[in-house]
Amino acid sequence: MDCSKFVNFGKKIVGIGLNYKSLLLERNLPMPKTPIVFLKPTSSYITSGKDIEIPKGFKVNEEVELGVVIGHKCKKVAVEKAFDYVAGYCIALDLTETVQLVDVRKNGHPWTFVKGFDTACPVSHFVPMQMVPDPHNVQLWCKVNGKTVQDGNTSEMIFNIPEIISHVSRCMTLEPGDLIITGSPTGVSLIEPGSLVEAGSKSLGVEMQFKVKSDE
Repeated sequence: MDCSKFVNFGKKIVGIGLNYKSLLLERNLPMPKTPIVFLKPTSSYITSGKDIEIPKGFKVNEEVELGVVIGHKCKKVAVEKAFDYVAGYCIALDLTETVQLVDVRKNGHPWTFVKGFDTACPVSHFVPMQMVPDPHNVQLWCKVNGKTVQDGNTSEMIFNIPEIISHVSRCMTLEPGDLIITGSPTGVSLIEPGSLVEAGSKSLGVEMQFKVKSDE
């Protein structure tokens, strides 16, 4: 499966929020007891080299994450069987509108617009599972205008990949090509029209870059 296959045929993007210890410490937030789950529409996908488009009035942060691509249809997956349903991985950016996010969190409203605007899920090419011996020891990095703003490791995750797959699949069928983005380490930063955003992982042999423009 190459990048175009999961981007074009996956039916959903499942996000996991506040899943890195370093981010919780940075923001002085309590440890979640279960994974925090949200959805992004597949219309938010873009691939490396395309433009990130910031809607008018939005203040957007980048969040670099490990993406898990589902290989087989599954539901109610036991933790110990979860990797049987993984096809491979990618690097993703979970772009988030920050001002509205404060309000929707405070009022208990959905995260739909702050997480799901067009181009809000830039992704790298697909990396087969067999090429990643330990997805819980993957170094992730992100640069904005040449400056490293995030440099973290998936070993920091609070809920690991099997726990996430098991939790999500309790009530939601996962299908081939679906993407789970697993949370972001500390250092998330504002991106603005004119910025150059680069992200990747030496562990996965992945690099990607995007120019940012205003969607007006």
